[in-house]
Amino acid sequence: QVQLVESGGALVQAKGSLRLSCAASVRTVSAYAMGWFRQAPGKEREFVAAIKWSGVSTAYADSVKGRFTISRESAKNTVYLEMNSLKPEDTAVYYCAAASRNYRDYSADWKYDSWGQGTQVTVSS
Repeated sequence: QVQLVESGGALVQAKGSLRLSCAASVRTVSAYAMGWFRQAPGKEREFVAAIKWSGVSTAYADSVKGRFTISRESAKNTVYLEMNSLKPEDTAVYYCAAASRNYRDYSADWKYDSWGQGTQVTVSS
């Protein structure tokens, strides 16, 4: 199982930007994809973005499309989530996850085997 550590969460004003990082403990050669999810207080965890380690395919939730960008740096075993034009409704704990099986779609959390501890993002209005 891959150990994942997120960082970069912070308190930011609306319309601001943040970059989250997710560092894997070992080379994620066995991971087909990496994803970001978030969970706001009182709400269920929801899909944010995913990227296949090939780097060719990415996917985004409609709520973040055009504002967030997921990318990966294979040499550092790290995945990033660049968040721009942040809104108060983006406030949540953000989790990084790794999927070890090949699926067509990675928006469902049950497809992921390893999870990080989460990093808090708070957007003030």
